[in-house]
Amino acid sequence: MQSIYERIEHLIAERGMTKKAFCQQLKISTGNLGDWKRGKSIPSTNKLIEIASFFDVSLDWLMIGRPSKEAMVREKREDYFFDVLRQLNCQESELSTVEQSFISEYIEFTRYRKSKESKDAGDYRYKSENKSDSEENEA
Repeated sequence: MQSIYERIEHLIAERGMTKKAFCQQLKISTGNLGDWKRGKSIPSTNKLIEIASFFDVSLDWLMIGRPSKEAMVREKREDYFFDVLRQLNCQESELSTVEQSFISEYIEFTRYRKSKESKDAGDYRYKSENKSDSEENEA
């Protein structure tokens, strides 16, 4: 099985770049690249994302050698959806009373927060309008 470094090395060669040019473009030290080669470390998640984007490959392929999902998934939507509305059918049972209560409380909290935010925004507008009026009266 190929390592992450071997896949990166393959991409570098495929692009016809030198390892030094690759390191310079992605701001990777050659020491880090050497550590990846020796298996002392692996690229950070952010660096893996940058590398995958740079070479236009999937993160799955870069990390584990798995081909992209487009090549793997050949399933029908009907297996996961039902009725004409095509709603997700992933709920095996009804919500428990505790879960329902939690959701209700969360909805109420969200409504309260939104009303408070809109009230605060209205107060700000009212204050700024009054300030403008008083400034005009002083002039």
